[in-house]
Amino acid sequence: MTMGTEVSTRREDNIAFLRLEGEDRLSAIGSGTCRALAAAVTQLEADECSRAVVIHGAGRAFSAGADIEEINSFAAAADFRRFIHGLTDALDLLEASPLPFIAAINGPAFGGGLELAMACDLRVAYPEVKLGLPEAKLGVLPGAGGTQRLPRLVPRGLATEMLMLGQAIDGARAFEVGLVNRLAATASAVVEEATALARELAAGAALVPARVKSLYLDTAGAGLAEGIARERDVATELFASPDGREGFTAFTQRRKPAFLPAQPS
Repeated sequence: MTMGTEVSTRREDNIAFLRLEGEDRLSAIGSGTCRALAAAVTQLEADECSRAVVIHGAGRAFSAGADIEEINSFAAAADFRRFIHGLTDALDLLEASPLPFIAAINGPAFGGGLELAMACDLRVAYPEVKLGLPEAKLGVLPGAGGTQRLPRLVPRGLATEMLMLGQAIDGARAFEVGLVNRLAATASAVVEEATALARELAAGAALVPARVKSLYLDTAGAGLAEGIARERDVATELFASPDGREGFTAFTQRRKPAFLPAQPS
């Protein structure tokens, strides 16, 4: 019996790192991985020291996708449904977290691996890396948000081509169309680039990333007027917060703002 991909956590100052520990099997995502990922997100939310999170894979892949060996062992459609629910629930938990998550795509991200990266708030890759949802080649479609998140991140025509044909794109193309936010020069530099981005986020006001995420989620199905009304409330809340007052004061005094630090461990 093969060992499933576990999830390890560590922290450097106020930056947390989640690593998919499945180097020998390209960090394939199984049921245990889904549970470990959900538990790690919950743990980080309770850790007031963490201000941003970097997710990456061990070895040469970010994640090759769902654990095909486990899926092949399913006896009925209900087994597959339970697996998909577990993965979807973990990704939804990550997406809804007030913490900003950065996917450091240090190697191929296919299927569930790309779905995990798309559930993150920002993505860093390198030009040659391959990204795709190849489920069409198996006669199925992604089941953990792939058909929903991809066309929200890239032009619909490209998303349709990738979903219907199962074709991959490289990191350079992904950056060009907005699927990837930043490019590192090489695979080995991806985590370092993602960490630098995480430090930029961590140096800012903690409520800003959290409220950007909540605005996206809360107004996903809203009309423009309703969305702007919600935005107005959030902007007022942030203006009245300690970091908001400090930000405006620092601007008028022409100095760098001293936002509240993360809680000490």
